[in-house]
Amino acid sequence: MAEKTGKKDRAPKGKTTNDDKPVVELEEKVVAINRVAKVVKGGRRFSFSALIVVGDKAGNVGFGLGKAKEVPDAIRKASQIAAKKMISVPIDNGTIPHNILGEFDAGKILFKPAGDGTGIKAAGACRTILELAGIKNVLTKSLRGNNPHNIVKATFAALKDLRSLSKIAEVRGVDQKGLRLK
Repeated sequence: MAEKTGKKDRAPKGKTTNDDKPVVELEEKVVAINRVAKVVKGGRRFSFSALIVVGDKAGNVGFGLGKAKEVPDAIRKASQIAAKKMISVPIDNGTIPHNILGEFDAGKILFKPAGDGTGIKAAGACRTILELAGIKNVLTKSLRGNNPHNIVKATFAALKDLRSLSKIAEVRGVDQKGLRLK
């Protein structure tokens, strides 16, 4: 008897489990949920958009925007998108390595490293991102804008531009103590 090779017989894409890889537990937080109304001939049709941030509290964080007719579906879509778009953030003794300014459209936010015991001095969406990234001490100042979408994107723009001490030394062609490499 010949075997069928239809779609039902194949393993789903991306669902394979590999025992060698440890499964990373991602924590997710909802930043904003918006109700959007589309006016049609018979009245209004409502849908929802959700802005979600996910992170592993070990230097990896991502955000996603999901849209659907129901809130749970929008949150699920957003968390899947966020898990795919994760970035790595360099953390130096629980804080960021250097000052950085993040800008996106009308959102502008300044980050400064802080000493132990300072905590996360940030508000709203920015605090959520920094907590999920695993940063313990940082000072922030929102210089422009309060729209959560722009603040999230400005924060991610800043975090993408952060460079660790080893990365800067590599670019300059020296070791971390300032000695020239051959």
